[in-house]
Amino acid sequence: MGERKASKNGGRLLGRRSLLMGGAAAAGLVVLAREDLVRLYWQAPGAQKPRTEGDVDFTKASWVAASPANYRAADRPDDYSIDMVVIHITQGSFDSAVQVFQNPAHRAAAHYIVRRDGHITQMIRELDVAYHAGNRDYNERSIGIEHEGVVEDPSAFTDEMYAASAQLTARICARYDIPVDRQHIIGHVEVPGSDHTCPGPHFDWDRYLRLVREARTTEA
Repeated sequence: MGERKASKNGGRLLGRRSLLMGGAAAAGLVVLAREDLVRLYWQAPGAQKPRTEGDVDFTKASWVAASPANYRAADRPDDYSIDMVVIHITQGSFDSAVQVFQNPAHRAAAHYIVRRDGHITQMIRELDVAYHAGNRDYNERSIGIEHEGVVEDPSAFTDEMYAASAQLTARICARYDIPVDRQHIIGHVEVPGSDHTCPGPHFDWDRYLRLVREARTTEA
């Protein structure tokens, strides 16, 4: 009698455990399916998140629109996750960079340009895929930030530029939970297949990452 009773109880307990585990797995599949559906929805033709013309993602930035030929409309991070920031140098003046990004024949542009005096202009929404890295995968997963100056000129990297750019990158990293390290904040030169050398040997990576971390701490 005792053994038979234990067997029944054991069988009942096993059945409940199996049921609970099966239910949890099913719930997990429902959540996974919902997330997949969200991603698929934002990839559907004609589907797009609500937008307001002139909106910026970084409150301290001004807005100047790039040519639509220099980026691809998207709905990141729902359709493409964002896990990287790519640092560029304009190899010219701020004004010339703005003009180039407004030129549809250029077929390239970054999300932001940081001027030597620290002023920031946003030209492409972070939602959208900017043609800035010369690599489709990196374009889809990153935010591109241009900095006014010439790679060979160390005077281009002013205190104001470092500080403003670090605040911008810190905000981007906070928004998309991007680690503040050299695996996730990279130079254009580090993009596979790139023929660019920016940001070059005069860009102080240690200083920049320290400023980004400090800005993250201040925001937190």
